Order: sequence, then structure tokens, then C-alpha cells
Amino acid sequence: MRIIAGAFKGRVLAPVKGRTRPTAAKVREAIFDILGSAVLEVKVLDLFAGTGALGIEALSRGAAQAVFVEDQPAALKGLRRNLEALGLKDLSVVLPLPVAAALKKLAAQGARFSLVFLDPPYREGAAATLAALAASGLLSPQALVVAEHSRRETLPEAGFGLARQTLRRYGDTQVAVYGALDNSEPKERPG
Repeated sequence: MRIIAGAFKGRVLAPVKGRTRPTAAKVREAIFDILGSAVLEVKVLDLFAGTGALGIEALSRGAAQAVFVEDQPAALKGLRRNLEALGLKDLSVVLPLPVAAALKKLAAQGARFSLVFLDPPYREGAAATLAALAASGLLSPQALVVAEHSRRETLPEAGFGLARQTLRRYGDTQVAVYGALDNSEPKERPG
């Protein structure tokens, strides 16, 4: 798996064995095409981080900092290896916790994020994580949330203080991008 663009374009990420389902390159590229400059200088939260590909791609494209949440030992090992190999330890924090515990910890610290990636295992469902994230108070007023989920799971168009701005399908994967309800109209609605 390679970084698609930015400062680390072409660098290879260490793979992770086990239960992870890495985001395909074409899906990552589509996500970042949708986000455009919304990645620049923002604080990123990467939930169910796996190899860290989404958060690392954001850092490569100009994000200020990334917090990676992953609790699977094999994935943690690969994630830490990737961050070290790319020299990103100073721009990143790794929380080796289940997502629910990490959300509580970050909320207690008063953390706020402008961009969140959530890509739970398909069997766990993205809707519950989306609801927990929105209720956590971790989202800045202009935050964007990118939820990757199975096409067999339906996420709401609006709810939890968020409104879906776009929904794209790539094989069995769907990507929904949400923004705050008061920021629900994108400048340019991707077709």
C-alpha cells in the first residue's frame, strides 16, 4: 500500500496481518479528492486506524496533526512502524484503546478535531460509531467526518448534529462525508 499524494507520495506502508480491511487506493484517492483543501492544517482523528493509511495520507497532504485509535496488537505494531518509518512521531499520537474508550479519553482532555475518519469492521457497523463520535463533543464546528462502511449498511442522511454532504459507492464499500448541520451545504457538491 502506497501513499498517493503529498510529501510522502509513493512511500510504502507496512502491511498489517489480521482483521484489518485496508482502504483501497482508489477509495483513498476518491476520499481525498472530495476533501480537497479541507485537509490543510487541521487536526485529524483516525478511528479504527489499522495501518494508519487515512491519517498518514492526511498528514502527507498537509494536516497539522493526527490521532490514531487502534486496539488490535498486530495493527498497532504496523501503525507504529509506519509512523516511525515516515518520521511522523512528532505529528501523531497513537491511542491503543477501543474506540469508545478513546472517545471518552479525548473528550476528557478537551480535544477537538476538524477531520475524522471512521472505518470500523463492517460487522461492527458505522452508525453506532458515528453516533458516539457526534455525542462525544470532539468535533469542531466546521468538522468533516468521513465514514467508510459496507454498502449493506445504511447511514442516515442527517442526525447526531451532522448532515451527509456526499455518498459514494466503490464496489462493496460506501463512503459518506458528513459536516455539521450548520455547515451542511458544501461549496461544490461532488457528482
